[in-house]
Amino acid sequence: MLIADHISYETGKRMLVKDVSFSIRPGEMLVILGANGAGKSTLLRMLSGERTPSKGSLTLHDKEVSHYSSPELALKRAVLNQQNIVNMAFMAQEIVMMGRYPHYQNNPSAKDREICEEVMKLTGTTHLAERSYLSLSGGEQQRVQLSRILVQIWDIPNALLLMDEPVSGLDLQYQQQTLAIAKALSKRGFMVISILHDINLAAQYADRILMLKNGRKWYDGTASEVLNTKNIYEVFEIDSDVFTNPKTLKPFFIPKNTTVNLSSLS
Repeated sequence: MLIADHISYETGKRMLVKDVSFSIRPGEMLVILGANGAGKSTLLRMLSGERTPSKGSLTLHDKEVSHYSSPELALKRAVLNQQNIVNMAFMAQEIVMMGRYPHYQNNPSAKDREICEEVMKLTGTTHLAERSYLSLSGGEQQRVQLSRILVQIWDIPNALLLMDEPVSGLDLQYQQQTLAIAKALSKRGFMVISILHDINLAAQYADRILMLKNGRKWYDGTASEVLNTKNIYEVFEIDSDVFTNPKTLKPFFIPKNTTVNLSSLS
């Protein structure tokens, strides 16, 4: 279980995240929503252990996240960042195998190779295995990176999977596939936390949605509980219509047209 208890993060005189509390259990998928600058990525960096809360406590499996060593934490959680810079011409399969580094010292075992092959098949990247990572499209690189972080915790019970905008560079097919994989992993017992910008994808896949504004937790609940026109306007400052999808019984968000008057510009 992951428990954030009144955590805040301050840098200089700016409070990027303030007094946020929530928890997630194995078997849940939580999506974080909020406008740009709401504190989503900063919150995720605290959850990953990359940043230490200025105030409050953060525990993973009853132990403070800051008390884990880096090798210990690597066997408890994996993080898919927005950007993953690779400057050397590794093959895609070598990038994926990097996710197994916490599991061996010198050479990967047959099990490590088997997990990498299984995950690459799942993410649709097997045909990219022997291609240079630098030759891949942005979306292909993103799917290879997804494979890398999945193999890291593939065989770890109750592991924590953190994803920062995992579908931003993907086409419609792979957006759905990526989130379907995340959802399936949560049903397998993983704790999955993902930042998304697409409200409808959040409604479709999340067990719970955490809405942030100005670094604070604004709403926390199921899609049906928190996704309505009032809450969306408060968090995103956009007018919308919200309907219930009759097939899924999940909310469906449609933004209202926004007009811009250019005649006032000189």
